[in-house]
Amino acid sequence: MKLEKYIDHTLLAANTTEEQIIQICNEAKEYGFYAVCVNSGYASVAKRNLNQSEVKLAVTIGFPLGAASSESKVREAEIALRDGADEIDMVLNIGLMLDGKYDQVQMEIEEVKKAIGEKTLKVIIETCYLTNEEIAKASELVMQAGADFVKTSTGFGSRGASLEDVKIMMNTVASKIKIKASGGIRDAETAQEYIDLGVSRIGTSSGIKIIS
Repeated sequence: MKLEKYIDHTLLAANTTEEQIIQICNEAKEYGFYAVCVNSGYASVAKRNLNQSEVKLAVTIGFPLGAASSESKVREAEIALRDGADEIDMVLNIGLMLDGKYDQVQMEIEEVKKAIGEKTLKVIIETCYLTNEEIAKASELVMQAGADFVKTSTGFGSRGASLEDVKIMMNTVASKIKIKASGGIRDAETAQEYIDLGVSRIGTSSGIKIIS
């Protein structure tokens, strides 16, 4: 598979403008990226600009902290679907994870998955805040909850993805669900290392640089 088909072309900054959203949609179409990933407030704008193209629309939920209520995450996901989302990238509640409230963590993911049905659900576990054991446990919960992907990072934490994180995730979920690496992946060599490890998707705002 070509490198561009692994890429979720991403723009999630707080100061993003509508003009910039339109620009990344046009870039995704031009370069053949798999998806565009935006905050939920821009889902309908992105969808309008991706219409008549094969580029998927991924929308973030509970982003970037993961600390919103479960009800609000479910509602945000439902609205994202209404606005045209093909995929949902939700942030796991990291505080609940660190408190060992695993049932609640899993239940929240299950509720969002139930709300979006057949659409793809990626769950961001924000590996920078977790020990290796917690990364494995979080990946296991994501898998058990019925999500489609476990994802490393928001890009807003203290660091992004690492190869070590992905190896732990890979050992935990094997090939049962997919893995998305995101955060700090800015060149083709790094992207290829993750793909060689077995990730199915790369989240990056450096997609053009990577495939150029």
